[in-house]
Amino acid sequence: MSKRVLVTGAGGFIGSHLVKFLKDGGYWVRGVDVVQSSFMRSAADEFELLDLRRWENCVAACDGIDEVYSLAANMGGIGFIETVHGEVMHDNVLINTHMLEAARLAGVQRYFYASSACIYPRYRQETAEVPALAEGEAYPADPDNEYGWEKLYTERLCAAYHRDYGLETRIGRFHNIYGPYGTYEGGREKAPAAMCRKVAEAIDGGEIEIWGDGEQTRSFCYIDDCLEGVFRLMRSDWREPLNIGSEESVTINELANLAMSLGNKRLRKNYLLDKPQGVRGRNSDNELMRKVLGWEPQVSLAEGMGKTYPWVASQVNAGRVRRKIAAEPSTAARTATAE
Repeated sequence: MSKRVLVTGAGGFIGSHLVKFLKDGGYWVRGVDVVQSSFMRSAADEFELLDLRRWENCVAACDGIDEVYSLAANMGGIGFIETVHGEVMHDNVLINTHMLEAARLAGVQRYFYASSACIYPRYRQETAEVPALAEGEAYPADPDNEYGWEKLYTERLCAAYHRDYGLETRIGRFHNIYGPYGTYEGGREKAPAAMCRKVAEAIDGGEIEIWGDGEQTRSFCYIDDCLEGVFRLMRSDWREPLNIGSEESVTINELANLAMSLGNKRLRKNYLLDKPQGVRGRNSDNELMRKVLGWEPQVSLAEGMGKTYPWVASQVNAGRVRRKIAAEPSTAARTATAE
């Protein structure tokens, strides 16, 4: 019989992709979230709408499950996590502490936790030319926001559950995962999707907003590489945190230029220096990933954005059509006016 796996956060961007990935691999999948994906029809064998901040829902979610992929979180892009603090820490600590205990009591065999590069200390990320961040550089701890502190706490909780109870935990530190079918508007979107949306919305010869001076650096990992990394880590014997990200560092200006080239538009950049910008530079060191998994991400930023931009642009264009239709008077109204 195939393993019975649980994906929490299955209505989100990474979670919905992961459900399909596992189903394609022959697993029986239960998906759980407070919402279903707006863009991807769930491929799960079961999909339950459950609020995992509540203990009894975590118990129900883990019932009869062999492995858990724990992705559920209250999170978003830099504009969200730099302005929403108490809610993020409250919700995510409840979700993760309840889920680990429910998994232990249910006899779950393996438990993957989706951590974040936000756990890395601010003092290591103060310049745009930042050295790539290796897993052992998380301490002395000084995450750049409360979201990072909550993630670091749960990493330690996973390690404690292995030491105390023997639960096989795996921890992946995600570095800016992006791709089609993700949030691209509304305030929770991340930089690649936001940049694609801004370019798609702009008129050729117009302008787009850039948060900061555009010289801050990041690396971005395409969704297919993220899924492969998660799966390989889950199947490995490695219990320590492991980066899941790309080593291809770019400035936000370069990301904007790439999106403009994909949209075939020439646009001016309007720099907003008072907007949230996060750390000055961040990149993933994948030396340990190559050693542990015998693998590293394969999709370049140009290739990944080449798949992401057309999807975001199609959503922007579809939204324009819907708004135009909504703004037009109905046939009946036009007839009545004419009469």
